[in-house]
Amino acid sequence: MRKQQKHREPAGPSQRQLRVGELVRHRIAELLSRGDIQDDVLASHLVTVPEVRMSPDLRHATVYVMPLGGVDAAPVLAALTRHKRFIRGEVARAVSNLKYAPELHFHKDESFEEASRIDRILASERVKRDLD
Repeated sequence: MRKQQKHREPAGPSQRQLRVGELVRHRIAELLSRGDIQDDVLASHLVTVPEVRMSPDLRHATVYVMPLGGVDAAPVLAALTRHKRFIRGEVARAVSNLKYAPELHFHKDESFEEASRIDRILASERVKRDLD
């Protein structure tokens, strides 16, 4: 007889993934705030790093960035991609307990726009009428 396999929901990130992601996020945010990355685009923009998601094997890090002030994120993402090698080296020095330095992938953070879209929906007359 075959054992019945339980269908489990996919688990979220492990504690180690979360911890390493926070370390990577802090180091990249520190590099950006101190101006360690020599780039005209990054020097002229304030950039936040709200989240870093690590792959289960900790070899890839998806870095979500958002320039403040609502400016276009494309030049900032291009500048970060140009300096990916330098940033990866600095992250490797900061997180020295990893066997491999994670490969960095930069993406625009969409969570702020999503939150404002939800706020607009909740503030609409049609939804207010249903909530009262």
